[in-house]
Amino acid sequence: MTADPQAATKTGYDADTVASLTADATAIMARYPDPRSGLLPMLHLVQSVDGYVSRDGILFCAEMLGITAAEVSAVATFYTQYKRHPNGTYTVGVCTNTLCAVMGGDAIFDELSDHLGVGHDETTDDGAITLERIECNAACDYAPVVMVNWEFFDNQTPETATALADKLILGEDVVPTRGAASVCSFKQMSRVLAGFPDGRADEGTGAGEPTLAGLKVARERGWTAPESPSRAEPAETGGGAAGETSPPVGTPGSSAERKPATSSDTETGKDKKPGEDAK
Repeated sequence: MTADPQAATKTGYDADTVASLTADATAIMARYPDPRSGLLPMLHLVQSVDGYVSRDGILFCAEMLGITAAEVSAVATFYTQYKRHPNGTYTVGVCTNTLCAVMGGDAIFDELSDHLGVGHDETTDDGAITLERIECNAACDYAPVVMVNWEFFDNQTPETATALADKLILGEDVVPTRGAASVCSFKQMSRVLAGFPDGRADEGTGAGEPTLAGLKVARERGWTAPESPSRAEPAETGGGAAGETSPPVGTPGSSAERKPATSSDTETGKDKKPGEDAK
């Protein structure tokens, strides 16, 4: 499947942009038995060009996949990583979920908001930073965590977070706590999410000391995980896989049919909606 020859006119992209996007989108679609499954990475692709999912990007995806612009928009408006207005060069996300909040995430967000003069999902006037409240980043052992274009900055404080933001605004290099050795732009990050590696996957440290602390203690003390029941043992009640047991019939968890026990079990039309005739 290829783009409509009129796609450049319909989208407003110039011919070179259409050619580049078409080549990349074709590569994305080839990854899937059903090309339509490539819509998610394709939205990241157009975002890597425009800095957000623009009207032109939506029309391009629709043309490539042979679906309507409304269907593309329905997906683009569902996921928060797709931006429907121009995003900053850097998305600064402050985790304010449970543990990060307890450890100071809300204070960090409030300080950054005051310092930058923007609120959630708003961008500074210079276009440098879009500030976001973010749900759990799976980095609770480093709480509170701030992310810049999905790179980790661990154990932050209001002071370190504002200093980080100032460096980003000034265009200075910043080094994530873990992972890649540098922070790329929002557009570059969107291209990576579209499935085009930037060669930085093996940079930096993946798991630091807090993450590995439990493993270290377990090895020092010779702890191992409990052995699972042997799969060679026959099931006690039959019908299940070897080594599995089934609850006795009639007990919680049993898959056997339960005999009616209350009037509601046999009440005619009990699952009808209000106003519907019972049958």
